[in-house]
Amino acid sequence: MLAKNEYSKLKTVIVGDATGAKVPEMDASLRCVNYADVADTSSLPGAGLYPQQVIDEANEDLQTFITFLQGEGVRVRRPDLQHQPSYYKFCPRDTVFVHGHNVVYAPMPLIARKEEYMAYTKHFAWSESLKEHRIDISRSEQLYNKDCVGNKDILALNEIEPCFDAANVLRNNDDIFYLVSNSGNHKGADALQELLGTSAKVHKIEDVYSYLHLDSTIAFLREGLLLVNPSRIRNKDQLPEVLRNWDIIEAPEPVDIGHHPGYCNSSTWISINLFSINEHLVALEQHQDNLRKILETHKIECAMLPMRHARTLGGCFHCVTLDLERQNV
Repeated sequence: MLAKNEYSKLKTVIVGDATGAKVPEMDASLRCVNYADVADTSSLPGAGLYPQQVIDEANEDLQTFITFLQGEGVRVRRPDLQHQPSYYKFCPRDTVFVHGHNVVYAPMPLIARKEEYMAYTKHFAWSESLKEHRIDISRSEQLYNKDCVGNKDILALNEIEPCFDAANVLRNNDDIFYLVSNSGNHKGADALQELLGTSAKVHKIEDVYSYLHLDSTIAFLREGLLLVNPSRIRNKDQLPEVLRNWDIIEAPEPVDIGHHPGYCNSSTWISINLFSINEHLVALEQHQDNLRKILETHKIECAMLPMRHARTLGGCFHCVTLDLERQNV
């Protein structure tokens, strides 16, 4: 059985790889989903590989993370290096959602990422009990609402077909939380609920954060304890009712780790994109000392690790992982 929450003792995880990471050609999907807030696209980097320095340093930091995980007794898997990405294999979290016996290859909105799931399919061939789901979508021009450009009140995706990144979704056992945003529409949440059936309840989170994913807005630390980004979650009424009685930790203002000139795919809040090894140990970006101090008061130890290009490549420790197995789920 695959992991059903974000914090039980970790047994097996996929960690991404930055090799071959590239900026795709501009199209309607990239313009609306990733760059709706950019008025002048001429300021963006052209299509092609990320600078080699970024790729090399990102892989160094991933290897440091892997060494730490293995020291904690965790089995580490990697993407299929034979699969040549049109975007990258840095963030497996974006691509695949797992819960119980279900493996969902997300119907991702970016055209350049439509085959990215193929880098991970080999990891799900070991058990006949697993149910693999792939939602085929057209990604036609009609899916993308061009009125979203320059208008944060309009989301990028129309409701003509289900569409979402797996990183729009977080798990807490039988409750699944889905962010409606530029990278996930309502039909996507409905399709996920249909696939999961009665095994879990999908709760939509709306009008909180339009840009992309949920895991820079909230983090499940253990049952009853939630870390939130206070610039987006300003009161408990913004959370689904099942979370309103939880204890809430407000993340402090993050330390900006910067980004490679011209390449920026995340806000400074990528800093709260931590990854739990168990209920008392998380991997945290090494400069976030104020957050570390707060978490330690809740008896959560922090492994302070480098992720120099989290903002450049758009992912920190939760993004670059896909937890396959956790204990007692």
